[in-house]
Amino acid sequence: MLLMQKKSSSAKIETATFGAGCFWGVEEEFRQLPGVVETQVGYEGGSTSNPTYQDVCTDETGHAEVVQIKFDSSKISFNELLNKFWQLHDPTQVDRQGPNYGKQYRSVVFYHSKEQKELAEKSKKLLEKSSEYAGRKIATQIVLAKTFYRAEDYHQQYLAKRGMKVCH
Repeated sequence: MLLMQKKSSSAKIETATFGAGCFWGVEEEFRQLPGVVETQVGYEGGSTSNPTYQDVCTDETGHAEVVQIKFDSSKISFNELLNKFWQLHDPTQVDRQGPNYGKQYRSVVFYHSKEQKELAEKSKKLLEKSSEYAGRKIATQIVLAKTFYRAEDYHQQYLAKRGMKVCH
């Protein structure tokens, strides 16, 4: 018991929340990273309380499909999560990713601290200056995290439950 208490006291669990299109594939990618201790998919950034998937799909609630990540910052940094976030989607697309379109598929970082906000803004500026997107503007929003609404159970670890790694 003492060993467990020692071990858990060295862990520094933080929260990160990202929207990068359909949350199924995004969750699966983050779930695989060493240092990520928990993922949940859900909705954030809208005006409706307790939205359902059907509500969000109307494109009228203002929510984004997001993955909320609990991570041990002694094992993986927020910057490493940001790097993965940028790799997972095309941050130059406005309100869409691949075949999915609507506000719920927007690119967004919901920050949980001043440090996360600063790191997200800095990484976005560096990406815009890089040659990776050939001068295209990065559309990613950087917004204060407020209320996360957990998606329905059938959306949680959707791909893993079906033995899949990617959506398409």
